Amino acid sequence: MIQDLGTTRRLIQAGHTSATDEIERCIAVAQSDACAHAFTRTDFATARQRASQPGAQHLPLAGLAVSIKDLFDVRGQPTAAGSVVLADAPAAAHDCAAVARLRAAGASILGRTHMVEFAFSGVGTNPHFSTPAAWDARFGALPGPARIPGGSSSGAGVSVATGAAFIGLGSDTGGSIRIPAALNGIVGFKSTARLVPASGVVPLSRTLDTVGALTRSVSDAIVAHEILAARRVTRSPAPLSAWRLAVPQTLFLEGVDATVAQAFARTLQTLRSAGAHIEEIALPEVAEALQINAAGGFSAAESYAWHRHLLAQHGHRYDPRVRSRIERGAAMSAADYIDLLDARQRWSERMHAAIDGFDALLSPTVPIVAPTIASVAPADGQDPAQDAARDAAFAQANSLLLRNTSPINFLDGCGLSLPCHQAGELPVGLMVWHGPLRDDAVLNISLRAEAVLAMH
Repeated sequence: MIQDLGTTRRLIQAGHTSATDEIERCIAVAQSDACAHAFTRTDFATARQRASQPGAQHLPLAGLAVSIKDLFDVRGQPTAAGSVVLADAPAAAHDCAAVARLRAAGASILGRTHMVEFAFSGVGTNPHFSTPAAWDARFGALPGPARIPGGSSSGAGVSVATGAAFIGLGSDTGGSIRIPAALNGIVGFKSTARLVPASGVVPLSRTLDTVGALTRSVSDAIVAHEILAARRVTRSPAPLSAWRLAVPQTLFLEGVDATVAQAFARTLQTLRSAGAHIEEIALPEVAEALQINAAGGFSAAESYAWHRHLLAQHGHRYDPRVRSRIERGAAMSAADYIDLLDARQRWSERMHAAIDGFDALLSPTVPIVAPTIASVAPADGQDPAQDAARDAAFAQANSLLLRNTSPINFLDGCGLSLPCHQAGELPVGLMVWHGPLRDDAVLNISLRAEAVLAMH
């Protein structure tokens, strides 16, 4: 199992390693087959220079490697957002707020990571670039054929899981941090959206977009969140038994595959044996979110508003799967959008009333293990029947991967995925979540759950 940021930082302070040694190790991983296609652009020379600067070891990130999803402005570089349409865009004049905060905390930026075009899918494929394969941070290469890394922060997840980066900067509009975290056996935290500025980030949905990080541990997730949000997380000494937890039965457990079901049931039993008070609740309200968003929701409406002029000129250059999802927004009227705002408000009020008595809720992050890349690969025009089968498999996988995570975005909530599988199993994530501004409770509970699971 690869070391996390906190452990590595302590080793640096004790003189057992150095930021320069660690950056060389990360570069070697980034250049290895395990990390193939995870990066779309690298700048190893600048990362080395940053890691060797005097005093870097005393900063929160200690000169250690960080990767940046290709959605964020980095000064001097174009922000392509995983597209060919923006590949020739002017270079950004300034770092976006999130990148600037990571730099100030001592990050050595290794490079930009692969992503779904314009962040509009949870699968992780992109027809313009080869897809990086999922990697299990705890147990290494996955057995059998290469599997999808999850999206849209696909390269971010692989960069952290393989050991190329300690933090992968990502975004989460419907699960794009938590999904790759679950499929790569790492931690992904989606905060309450308003806590981290999204300025200088190519938008998918201004209403739902959240800037966050993928990390190797919950403690690292706290460090990353404190840097990105410029706030301190209130730490609680309360044991796991002091928190009231719930497992919603509606939606989250439907159609769960055997591997996920086994890991989730075992995890609940382990937590209960450690003293956790876990109550099963129906929570039928959560299923209403899918009905409310059946026409495409905020992502379709708001992405279409941003893309409509680009589509008119360059629509043929878009990933067809992404373009079709964006164009659903063209059919939404202003009245439809206002109805959606009102429906979200009413739904959120019902959800808050149903869950406010609990400190956090527990669910599988995604209901399935990662499908193979070959089964959902983009159409290549060689075999129409095979292309149709892959498109159908993609649509089904995308729907399932986003199903459990997207209601938390619609709630304006927060959620963290941490690995709960064992050796010999494909990666499975446990999602700890709640409504808006419950971030500190979710993080503290996740710390306790991670510690209990590590013992088993």
